[in-house]
Amino acid sequence: MRPAFYVAPVLAVALSLLIQAGILKRQRQIYLFKPMCTLLVIAAALLSLLEPARNLTYSLGVIVGLVLSLGGDIALMLEDRRNAFALGLGLFLLAHIAYATVFTLLGQISLWDSLSIAVLLATGVVFYKLIRANLGTMRVPVIVYMLVISATVSRATGTLWSPNVSHRQALMIVVGAFLFYLSDAMLAANRFWRPWRYWRTNLAPYYVGQFLIALSASYFVS
Repeated sequence: MRPAFYVAPVLAVALSLLIQAGILKRQRQIYLFKPMCTLLVIAAALLSLLEPARNLTYSLGVIVGLVLSLGGDIALMLEDRRNAFALGLGLFLLAHIAYATVFTLLGQISLWDSLSIAVLLATGVVFYKLIRANLGTMRVPVIVYMLVISATVSRATGTLWSPNVSHRQALMIVVGAFLFYLSDAMLAANRFWRPWRYWRTNLAPYYVGQFLIALSASYFVS
């Protein structure tokens, strides 16, 4: 078992406490456990640098994405502050660009890309119709963000046919990117469509997805 995997039990405990704090609206605990969870995922990515068969470009790209995500997490915790949500959105946009870039470097272009792009665009159009009435001045930033996260998932699927990664790695990348996408959709639905009490459960797919992407950096083979 790779060293990065041992972060998982600690992350699971911290994530459970974070979701509980979110549902119960215990803000101080959120301020503690949310950055802690992201730092644990960053630690998992950093541990990939100790692997003898590491891919330095991929590991550094993932670490950059996670550090940007940490900034986004902190901004979203301060959502009552002016422009905090827009700042968080911008930082997560950059994180997705970092991920999409390294996924593209590892992946392979195939005919399946057109299918994944078509499905993602169709999903994005349907979702946009649900939330557009409440977007206001955020309309253009949200459209750009949706396009970028769709590109991230599409480029993640490109790793499935790539000789540069193992099948296990590719599955981690694809599932991780999809879960990140799902968590973003849950967050947007709560903010721009229908608020619901348990929206903080979006943190589960978010952190599991981020952890899988970080973990994939430890599974290169020489």
